Amino acid sequence: MTTLDGKVAFVAGASRGIGAAIAMALAEAGAAVAVAARTEHEGRVPGTIGAVADRIVEAGGRAVAVPCDVTSEESVEAAIATTVKEFGGIDVVVANAGVLWLGPIDSTPLKRWQLCLDVNLTGVFLVTKAAIPHLRARGGGSLIAVTTTGVDMIDRGSNAYWVSKAAVERLYLGLASDLSTDNIAVNCLSPSRVVLTEGWAAAGGGQRIPPEAIEPPETMGAAATLLARQDASGITGTVQRSETLVPRV
Repeated sequence: MTTLDGKVAFVAGASRGIGAAIAMALAEAGAAVAVAARTEHEGRVPGTIGAVADRIVEAGGRAVAVPCDVTSEESVEAAIATTVKEFGGIDVVVANAGVLWLGPIDSTPLKRWQLCLDVNLTGVFLVTKAAIPHLRARGGGSLIAVTTTGVDMIDRGSNAYWVSKAAVERLYLGLASDLSTDNIAVNCLSPSRVVLTEGWAAAGGGQRIPPEAIEPPETMGAAATLLARQDASGITGTVQRSETLVPRV
């Protein structure tokens, strides 16, 4: 048996980048995966939920592409319902959907600030809230929120992205206590270094990152797979960095 045989994973923000790498890794470990995101068609940034689901199926795994806008409670609830209907339940949730804005506070437009909060924080809340009853029904499971090491870098100022991710870490640390009696592990996971996702490349950010500071997305996939195997008797209530869980590549 592989490590996640018989388990069902819902991965939000899985059309590309870290989310896609995590979805692929969970499927390789044996889980049936709901590949959830807004992107159903190719746009300016490469990647779609259908393409990721197809790669999983072509590799011998089980996957379904599930349209999901994490800022809409109705969309999230529909995506969770579709996953349960397709696979019979949910055991693992990875809340990865996110938008990036690293501008200084004094030049941040309100709409960018609000977007970071809506997607990066409220989106995690909505996905988590909708999934909890289904994990309870399975007798436990694992909730994972993808955050960033930037929340610790207070010497580099403040921005909407780091603030939203710091709030997610507080949300999940408290939630671990709330859900301990339900046998649900609750953890945050961030890259230890920079993952050059399609979104990052499209913005040209990767040009400023030295090679030694770059982490392959597969490291996040391996780390998420380890956390996906947990319940409340294992690793829970933690903020993990990928390379503390798996060897550095």
